[in-house]
Amino acid sequence: MSSLNINTDLVRGLIADQFPQWSGLPVREVVPNGWDNRTFRLGDDKSIRLPSAERYVAQVEKEHRWLPIIAAGLRLPIPIPLAMGKPSDDYPWLWSVYGWIEGEVATSDRIGDMPLFALSLGEFLRDLRGIGTSGAPIPGVGNFYRGGDLSVYDAETREAIGMLDGKFDLDAAVLSRVWGTALASSWHETGVWIHGDVSSGNLLVRDGELAAVIDWGGMAVGDPACDLAIAWTMFDAGSRAVFRDTLDLDDATWERGRGWTLWKALIILSGISETNAVEAERSLETAREILAD
Repeated sequence: MSSLNINTDLVRGLIADQFPQWSGLPVREVVPNGWDNRTFRLGDDKSIRLPSAERYVAQVEKEHRWLPIIAAGLRLPIPIPLAMGKPSDDYPWLWSVYGWIEGEVATSDRIGDMPLFALSLGEFLRDLRGIGTSGAPIPGVGNFYRGGDLSVYDAETREAIGMLDGKFDLDAAVLSRVWGTALASSWHETGVWIHGDVSSGNLLVRDGELAAVIDWGGMAVGDPACDLAIAWTMFDAGSRAVFRDTLDLDDATWERGRGWTLWKALIILSGISETNAVEAERSLETAREILAD
């Protein structure tokens, strides 16, 4: 996380200097907050997002350019940018003002019917794949290669497998087979829109149902496999089957989706990626779910 002290006082100052028409609105930090960006609520109907480090700054212009276009083809709300903030003496990067979307982070206890939730998310992602892609951004460093070739993380994943052999009852040989199967194929069709980080923290619910999809910094056009991770991080076997049937993707894409999910779980478990105890426990559960599937 950035060493910058990104807090409500900073946000109030930025608003007062650059958008004085909103300077009278209260500013509240959103809790829990994100990693790539820090989010604050501005009044009742706006939010502020500030990149937490320089590597996330490119997401700002990308979201302002593409989110309004993508939103027109989707059945659920996504964040709509209202204004772009400029760097200042107190904060060195571009930042954004968005419309606020009501909802709570999608946790299992807040979802009334998990198979229905899986169906709604599958339909949303299927719609996303159908939106035109002319001139759209491609995977790369800026979105951590989401939607690109999974092999970019081959060395890192194999290192993690070696570090975890015999730990947490994980078998390196089995993990290597799952990983090798994921690497055996690639996306040969025209690239499609991907969100890049379909996780519970980026899905909002209201009244127990999927209400919105937020945090689009990882979006690009490429292989949709990376958007399948939630099948193992949140869904049980029944909901996973509904999600899979709704998305209508081939078996090889699902194997790559399993690979993307395994990569993330293993680098957290091994300590290659910064983590905390809660993330580590969830990653272990995910790895076990992948192996049991």
